[in-house]
Amino acid sequence: MVDKLLEELCALDAVEALALGGSRTGTHFDQDSDYDVYLYCRGPVPEETRRAILSQYCSIMEIGNHFWEYEDNCRLNNGVDIDLLYRNLDGFTAGVAEVVEQFQPRNAYTTCMWHNLLTCKVIYDKDGRLTQAKKRFSVPYPRQLKENILARGWELLHGAMPAYDAQLAKAVKRGDLVSVNHRAAGFLETYFDFLFALNETTHPGEKRLVQLCRERCKLLPSRFEENLERLFQDLYHAPEQVAADVQAIISELEKICQP
Repeated sequence: MVDKLLEELCALDAVEALALGGSRTGTHFDQDSDYDVYLYCRGPVPEETRRAILSQYCSIMEIGNHFWEYEDNCRLNNGVDIDLLYRNLDGFTAGVAEVVEQFQPRNAYTTCMWHNLLTCKVIYDKDGRLTQAKKRFSVPYPRQLKENILARGWELLHGAMPAYDAQLAKAVKRGDLVSVNHRAAGFLETYFDFLFALNETTHPGEKRLVQLCRERCKLLPSRFEENLERLFQDLYHAPEQVAADVQAIISELEKICQP
């Protein structure tokens, strides 16, 4: 069923390349994992055209969602979710180049799109441009990028006046649990971005990060999982301990960053 759907999508005039990503194309998936289909298009594919194709294979369709990227979010007739993301290849590669070739860090998930490009499975590539992009960015992790991510990440975690640890401490003092949750999430996003950069490995995304760190990162802080578990347990049951939990995570991180 998926193969037939992809064949119809590849036949569209506007589609110059199609690739698969997400958990279903790798080894880390479960019954709730979905398919991610990336369609690189030279122009827009009309919604009515997409709806006519997808209605043959999907029981639920949300056409034209734009919460993150422009996409169709659907459920296949077999019950598996499938997300179809419509991209411009030039714009996408320009964003990857900002990170890989211009060494620009983000607040979190810096190398996710680079990872997405490197790990996607190319199904169709009319002019070979997606394959060329994969080759272009199949390079060793740039040293300058690593240094920039670590410098920015450390300031966000601990060093700058608006750093997450200080913001968390203020939120705890106010008893503002919504703010505690929000700042803890920001802290963790930056923390994992930092860890993947420290280990010179691309960021795999938002799922199974503890497991993937164990598998892919040679350099991890002492009590890595223990300290995270304590933070998670305290977030709502003992929020007064959250600031101390964060400082314990930062302290162990600092030890492995020293020359």
